[in-house]
Amino acid sequence: MTDTTESPRDWRDTVFLPKTDFPMKAGLAAKEPAILERWAKIGLYGKLREARAGRERFLLHDGPPYANGDIHMGHAMNKILKDIVVRSQTLLGKDAPYVPGWDCHGLPIEWKVEEAYRAKKLNKDEVDPVAFRAECRAYAEKWVGVQRGQFERLGIMGDWDTPYLTMNYQSEAIIAGELLKFAESGQLYRGAKPVMWSPVEKTALAEAEVEYEDVVSTQIDVAFEIVEAPNAPELVGAHAVIWTTTPWTIPVNQALSYGPEVDYSLFELKTGALEEPALAGLAGKKFLVATELVPTFLKRIGSEWDNSDAVDVYFKGGWALEGAVARHPMHKLGGFFAKPRPFLPGDFVTTDAGTGLVHMAPDHGEDDFLLCKAHGIDPVFAVDGAGMYRADWLWLGGQGSVINKKFVASDGPICTDLREAGALLAATDDFAHSYPHSWRSKAKIIFRATPQWFIPMDKPAGEVVVDVPTPLGIGMPMSTGNGPTLRGIALDAIENIRWVPERSINRIRSMVEGRPDWVISRQRAWGVPIALYVNRATGDYLRDPEVNARILQAFTNGGADAWFQADHQALLGEKYALADYEVITDILDVWFDSGSTHAFVVEARYGEDARADLYLEGSDQHRGWFQSSLLESCGTRGRAPYGAVLTHGFALDGNGRKMSKSLGNVVDPLKIIGESGADILRLWVAQTDYFEDVRIGKEVLAGTGDTYRKLRNTFRYLLGALEGFEESEKLPVAEMPELERYVLAKLFELDAELRAAAEAFEFNRYSRALTDFANEDLSAFFFDIRKDSLYCDAPTDPKRRAYRTVLDILFHALVRYAAPILSFTAEEVWQARFPSEEGSVHLLDWPELPEVIAATSDWSAIRALRQTVTEAIEPYRREKKVRSSLEAEVTVPDLPASGADLAELFIVSKVEQGPAVTVTPTGRHKCGRCWRHLPEVAQDGLLCDRCAGVVD
Repeated sequence: MTDTTESPRDWRDTVFLPKTDFPMKAGLAAKEPAILERWAKIGLYGKLREARAGRERFLLHDGPPYANGDIHMGHAMNKILKDIVVRSQTLLGKDAPYVPGWDCHGLPIEWKVEEAYRAKKLNKDEVDPVAFRAECRAYAEKWVGVQRGQFERLGIMGDWDTPYLTMNYQSEAIIAGELLKFAESGQLYRGAKPVMWSPVEKTALAEAEVEYEDVVSTQIDVAFEIVEAPNAPELVGAHAVIWTTTPWTIPVNQALSYGPEVDYSLFELKTGALEEPALAGLAGKKFLVATELVPTFLKRIGSEWDNSDAVDVYFKGGWALEGAVARHPMHKLGGFFAKPRPFLPGDFVTTDAGTGLVHMAPDHGEDDFLLCKAHGIDPVFAVDGAGMYRADWLWLGGQGSVINKKFVASDGPICTDLREAGALLAATDDFAHSYPHSWRSKAKIIFRATPQWFIPMDKPAGEVVVDVPTPLGIGMPMSTGNGPTLRGIALDAIENIRWVPERSINRIRSMVEGRPDWVISRQRAWGVPIALYVNRATGDYLRDPEVNARILQAFTNGGADAWFQADHQALLGEKYALADYEVITDILDVWFDSGSTHAFVVEARYGEDARADLYLEGSDQHRGWFQSSLLESCGTRGRAPYGAVLTHGFALDGNGRKMSKSLGNVVDPLKIIGESGADILRLWVAQTDYFEDVRIGKEVLAGTGDTYRKLRNTFRYLLGALEGFEESEKLPVAEMPELERYVLAKLFELDAELRAAAEAFEFNRYSRALTDFANEDLSAFFFDIRKDSLYCDAPTDPKRRAYRTVLDILFHALVRYAAPILSFTAEEVWQARFPSEEGSVHLLDWPELPEVIAATSDWSAIRALRQTVTEAIEPYRREKKVRSSLEAEVTVPDLPASGADLAELFIVSKVEQGPAVTVTPTGRHKCGRCWRHLPEVAQDGLLCDRCAGVVD
């Protein structure tokens, strides 16, 4: 017991308080650029490649963003998530290189260059194509440089010195080579099928380049007079009624379709039944409409006719229309319009809407095209690339555009002419529906038949692929299960790929199951040309390995520009005359470019047999890059280019709305970085349930900031508590108190959870486990209990040595665990303790933990009781009956079987067993150094036995 005659003094200078220069205020926006500069100076990425050489490789293949503007939140979210995956796999000890890339061809860039031309009132089509392509290349190079800096600022670690670009000469040569593999194997054809076409951009579009918007269109009912009906003569002279929301397709009509299983009614409209004065001549005429749809048809034309007593004939099924013929409402124009319009059976005809009869324009619809083609009716190409009718077209020649709302309106030229011809039964501008638009120009698209190049989905591979490799190295193994078509091979491959989350397989499977043939041609200038020669006499494209080899060599030497300035006779060689061949100038769909990246990035850098372990993009890429890469690889290699695919959602504003400049709700990642630092953004990404759409805004980021500060404070405490720690201070685990062994066991559990989460790419789970451990197991429990030992025990005391040993283990583990997510902060923490000009936390492997010796006490019960005691003390603190828990004595109903000092664990003066949890202010005096209220302290301010021994 201490000497009661000793005068109290201030003992703070004898307490071992944590010491560190590591600031609580992060200042990330200012610090991170310096850290980036240091990484570049020491060549961190190159050091990692050297350190991991020869280890198991993990390849995350980067999907290429377009090089055409500053990055947005979607870019940031995507790249950060990729970086977290790569860094975590690196931490796990794998060789995980990351090669970033850009998609440099196609409309996004070409459109921007054209905008500059339009602003100067210049016509791009009058410019030399090579000169125009040079401007596109320069534009792409500019934005590659801008985006590279922005991505690096996010802390994305990769091969930024030699990224891949689709416009690099080697890339363009390999893309052309991949096309020629399809050509040599016969998996390519030229056909005139309806494709999605942008009249504004004057090119075909891929499905992934289309978005749907709600519009209001004109709907019309048009009468076609039946002139032949061998199965039902009573139909001759009657009018078959069609309904459409695309009036502009009527001038290209070539047939009518009926449903074989649909029931039809023939009825007469009495005088005065029609509102339109111009239709008075149809009064008394007979009309044919699907029986089920007669009431809605009559409502559209404004008739008050009661069909209960006016149906002349009821037809069960469409048999009566087999072999029937109608004439076009504008038949008096002659020529194309005078030709008979046959009735064709169509399984796609339903009674969901309309009249149960569908007008067929094979130029402008997939069903129309296929049905008409089966009956020998071909497209006529009446609508040109700008959406205008051909100048020589008999009706409305040279007029349009067909996407112009006024042109197709109920008072526009099409409806006016039909009305004057007595064929327009109804026309209103009020039909609301969803309609496809180009996601670049935001303009409506049309379906338009044009000569295009296609890769067939359903042509048996056995007909087009030989078993022995061709000169370009193609050889396709036959698939099992779905059959040897490209669709079948792709569907088989899908089943053998790991999809994250698992449900995403349903999306890609349904898209591949239902997709049409792949349209790979575009009528633009900036891209890789479809380097083919087509025989003018036969229409077949040339398949000659020697010619193809010369083409690819030209591409290797001069890029795709070589095709536009080539001596094509020299490329053809002496065997062929250029006059006999058409030189194709269409370019490839950019999805074919990016779908070939596995060839000119993964295989070119890591070997022909290399395959990406992971593709990681947004959910829209199921119809984009995931699918084009799958089809390209399955078509040329018979397998998928990836082993796993991770899909993430989209970034929305804080209210869950899509970000839009017009709404003013865009959250700029560059602004967040400039104000708060990239680590805040990285932590936000890791914390989100990114398999779904996620929200970001001020409130969300405020919560992220709170989480970050708690983690930072954990590291700050560790750094301060470990000040001066040396190897000689370490204590073997077997000699540690139970509390230390319990915490190590919890760390071991955390380690297993983090490993599992990293392998599952579930970083919200990873970050939650890490932050929960830091906050609940360490800060609120372990650190809270052991601060007394840290501050007051002698440096040689085994308990303090055990505590600091565990803190050292925790430091080495936690700083590594945090590094994939908080890449800058983890480096700052590591350098604060182990400053080094060449070292980095990112060169370290996953921590090796000591063998755990299980604790014998029931620590779950102890912690639960501790929580109960803490909650019981809190009212006494609020009422100022005790100033701290150290002034409380408590009773608890059940004392856990433990050798631990419960008063120390609960941070109270005394713990005894009693009938219930009770709290009583202690009557003991407070030690002037450790502030514990202990029986041996004679008066407040004097020392307890422990502190007296330490001070002595």
